[in-house]
Amino acid sequence: MSSNEVYLLWGSTGWIGGILQGLLRDGGKKVVVAKARLQNREEVEKELDEHQPTRVLIAAGITGRPNVDWCETNKEATVRTNVIGTLGIVDACWQRGIHATLFATGCIYEYDKDHPIGGRGFTEEDRPNYDGSFYSKTKAIVEELLKVYSNVLILRLRMPISDDLSERSFVTKIAKYHKVVDIPNSMTVLNELLPLSLSMSEAKLTGIYNFCNPGAISHNEVLQIYKEEVDPNFEWSNFTVEEQAKILGAGRSNNFLETKKLEDEAIKLGHSIPDIKTAVRQALRKAKAKLVAEGRFPDGLPKKLGPGNK
Repeated sequence: MSSNEVYLLWGSTGWIGGILQGLLRDGGKKVVVAKARLQNREEVEKELDEHQPTRVLIAAGITGRPNVDWCETNKEATVRTNVIGTLGIVDACWQRGIHATLFATGCIYEYDKDHPIGGRGFTEEDRPNYDGSFYSKTKAIVEELLKVYSNVLILRLRMPISDDLSERSFVTKIAKYHKVVDIPNSMTVLNELLPLSLSMSEAKLTGIYNFCNPGAISHNEVLQIYKEEVDPNFEWSNFTVEEQAKILGAGRSNNFLETKKLEDEAIKLGHSIPDIKTAVRQALRKAKAKLVAEGRFPDGLPKKLGPGNK
């Protein structure tokens, strides 16, 4: 890659954006942190013209805090960022001939009769069938509109997991819950896949990719690995999707995404992707090692809201 290459990163203060920034700098890449908010088209264009990036990474957007339920009561803000803002930045990049990589979501599908649990997964060509949350609805809308652009790579992440116990990691989140549902899902282990995303950006790939580790893993399987690798005293219990719905402001997507397209491209780019169960175990093993090295074990373990960690 030419030394004149410049990455302009949106979302550097976020979890995934922060990891990307570190990877780029560790790899000796020139990365500029964008300051403009996605929905401010004029300011976005000023940054593009000022920095003249060869690549743009978009890891910004609204997911809601503490979770996607927030989007249900803040719909205008969600649309402005997730739809108008995302479309605006990709369009501005297209006008300037700049490649853009969007870190999107695969939470736009739900198991159905053609894609049952344990059956075939959703491919990149399948139309989204889930709109149980306003967040997912906006993501499906913007993805459909972005298909017309020839300069954008769309990476669908799901239930991201890191090799630490970040509060944003899916493992850390469910380890704090009183009860969890137990449904197999596609998930993304970030330390395994984010380096691949940068190689895909460098190769100027475009189109949609299910950006998950191969295979599916259930909530119970994740927590069992957590128990085996991190906290042997950890306990949890389950409840049904119907029981879960009673305490949530919006639904939650559950699905399995096919990853053959991603796996084939990874091989071409010199990357290997471990299956999800292997990747989760490796990530949690690293997470515990980091806590021990920092002198934070066991105090750095997630604190449960209900009975557990006995």
